[in-house]
Amino acid sequence: MASGFILYYSINVLFATHLQVDLKMSPGAIGEIGVAANLVVFLASMGWGWVSDRFGRKVAQILPALMAIPIAPIYLLSHNFTLIWWAFVIQGAFGSGGFASQAPSYLAERFPTEVRATAAGFCYHQGAIFGGLIAPILAWCATAYNLGYAIPMLVGTVGAAASFAVAISLGPETRGKEIVADVVVA
Repeated sequence: MASGFILYYSINVLFATHLQVDLKMSPGAIGEIGVAANLVVFLASMGWGWVSDRFGRKVAQILPALMAIPIAPIYLLSHNFTLIWWAFVIQGAFGSGGFASQAPSYLAERFPTEVRATAAGFCYHQGAIFGGLIAPILAWCATAYNLGYAIPMLVGTVGAAASFAVAISLGPETRGKEIVADVVVA
């Protein structure tokens, strides 16, 4: 979960700051990219859900994480507005929409019925806590080392996507798993 949240936050949290501070873009241009990318995240979530039901939970999480890796340098290392716009919007389908749509259901399927809600909630929110630390770390790296925001965001995105793909590949496939209560409470 931490890798997934670090991936998501590395892509989204400081992107507007990167566009404004590093590339001197207008608030209108920044807002336009954000709205379009979030719309794609919403639509991609449905698409990855379909992939998950058809081909498995692991495939539907590993593929978008791996696809997020080559897309990240395209929008983070470019100064061309059109290229940045399209690559970031496409990234919404992979790095953002791929993780966000699958994580809660995949977690819920990994725990026994008796502890499912508590265990899934605990793991999800521990991941969110650790992932939430990434924004100040990336901002510190950007300013302390005078790198700008693109390089720390790129390192965070690529590292977290790779880590997320490895972690999911080591976990069980939960598609088609019959979920039954082990303990009967009268």
